[in-house]
Amino acid sequence: MFKSILLPTDGSELSDKATAIAVEFARVHGARIVGITVIQPFPFAPMTDGAIIPDAEVFETQSNVAARKNVDRIAAAAAAAGIPFEGIVANSHNPYQEIVAAAEKHNCDIILMASHGRKGLNKLFLGSETQKVLAHTQLPVLVLR
Repeated sequence: MFKSILLPTDGSELSDKATAIAVEFARVHGARIVGITVIQPFPFAPMTDGAIIPDAEVFETQSNVAARKNVDRIAAAAAAAGIPFEGIVANSHNPYQEIVAAAEKHNCDIILMASHGRKGLNKLFLGSETQKVLAHTQLPVLVLR
């Protein structure tokens, strides 16, 4: 039924647990995994001429290295189980948009993703990429807590 699984990761312990579940899910269904990590661009814009800002190039380099490591962890788990894998590192202010677009582009049948389960003000202020994905895709989404 499911032949292509999109697995977003943020590199957290929760995402690692989701990876293990996704690998087993893929094995049972004979599916491939498309792993994605979305990097958010450098978040700081100076307000004055004299502002001291962190080095945007260093931020971007470190973000890319971390994102590649996140995707590589999924690749290693998939390889160990003999699951076909494709990895994506994307860059966007809105990760949910990249997740939904990647699912469509790679003909995924399902999105399997972890949720931190934030509630109340944390959910309001920190947002929920999982909620945004649920609101903007027509695909089934399996949410793991």
